[in-house]
Amino acid sequence: MLQQILRDMYIDPELLAELNEEQKQILFYKMREEQLRRWKEREEKARMEEAMLRKTARRKQSNGKHVQWLRGKDGEVWVWVMGEAPGDKPYEQISEELIAERARQQAQKEAEELWRQKEAEITKKFRHAMAQEKARIVAEKWKIEIEDRKAAKLEEEKIQEELKKREEEERQKGEEQIRQQEEIRAKELYLSLKQAQQHSQHSDDDQEWEEQLRRSKAADEERSHKARRARDEYRRQSLRAIQKGRVAGLSNLFQGTRLNNVQEIKLNDDSGSPLLKEPLAFQCSNIWERPSRPFSRDVIIRWFKEEQIPRRAGFERNTNRIAQWFHGIISRQEAEELLMNKSEGTFLVRVSEKIWGYALSYRQQSGFKHFLVDASGDFYSFLGVDPNRHATLTDLIDFHKEEIITSSGGELLLEPCGQQKNPPDYSPLFE
Repeated sequence: MLQQILRDMYIDPELLAELNEEQKQILFYKMREEQLRRWKEREEKARMEEAMLRKTARRKQSNGKHVQWLRGKDGEVWVWVMGEAPGDKPYEQISEELIAERARQQAQKEAEELWRQKEAEITKKFRHAMAQEKARIVAEKWKIEIEDRKAAKLEEEKIQEELKKREEEERQKGEEQIRQQEEIRAKELYLSLKQAQQHSQHSDDDQEWEEQLRRSKAADEERSHKARRARDEYRRQSLRAIQKGRVAGLSNLFQGTRLNNVQEIKLNDDSGSPLLKEPLAFQCSNIWERPSRPFSRDVIIRWFKEEQIPRRAGFERNTNRIAQWFHGIISRQEAEELLMNKSEGTFLVRVSEKIWGYALSYRQQSGFKHFLVDASGDFYSFLGVDPNRHATLTDLIDFHKEEIITSSGGELLLEPCGQQKNPPDYSPLFE
């Protein structure tokens, strides 16, 4: 199972949810090691390919056309960087000009809008005055004889000329006021944009960058701490197993212990744990071929009968009695209910529904822990936590009765948790 995860560099989310924090960190450490190994392989391959391409390119250049780079006085390839060559404007000057142009355009736009409003007010004002004056003159002079109408007309034209003159003066005065306001507004906008740019560069960016840097450093330190702890746990388990000499490397250590005849287990309800009474013969009409993952209880039961009973999984050492800590296909919640009122160090082993293997449920002082046991190969080992490989499931349990599972948790298997049902929950496995 672990080899498949490292090969695919992927773990199913449901399977990941079954792992506790220590198992996740160890698994992350091993996947990171695999990533580094693959990266080094790719780098070495790329380096060799690049060397081969250079060699081929040199051969082609010697036989045909080639490109020659322009070089400077120092003999190096000539490079031009925009803004640094003679005659180029510096970045600060370009930025200043852009800001000034933006301020000028904005002020001009505002001035044009203000002038349109002012012009409409002036036109409306004097048009209304002229209409009133004309109406007044007509009303006063209409009754005068016909010879006096010419004088009235001349007076009207005079008044109109005066009004037009005043309108023009008013327009010039308004244009001058608008122009002055435009200049003042352009300066205000320039200073506002300049301050906003400086504040954005020196305040917001700095604060945001410092906050991101702080969070990044904290996350890096946390990952580094977890990785160090995972490496230390991995090395501790490996060295401890070598010192104890209790690790089985390959299946030939226990292949000789396979049952010569396929056996039948009869459950003895009178005793604490049932005893294998008489041989049982499995009659399988089809050849067993294990799927990649368990997908139903029936498939799990057949896997257990076909592969695990011949390897004496769940039995006490050197007897045909079912171990007290062994349970059937029960859920995590059911396991925690069995361990609820137990003391710290109490444990049970249940058949997993997620992988070809088991789950070890452990009662600790503040709650529960669950460790996956991989049995998909020819050995038993914790998935992601313990690098040791054990020949039988009983060997794994006995080993961790004396050796802790993780250095951070200090889990020792002290007291097995037995059955509370009759018939036992593992009955379907042995029927």
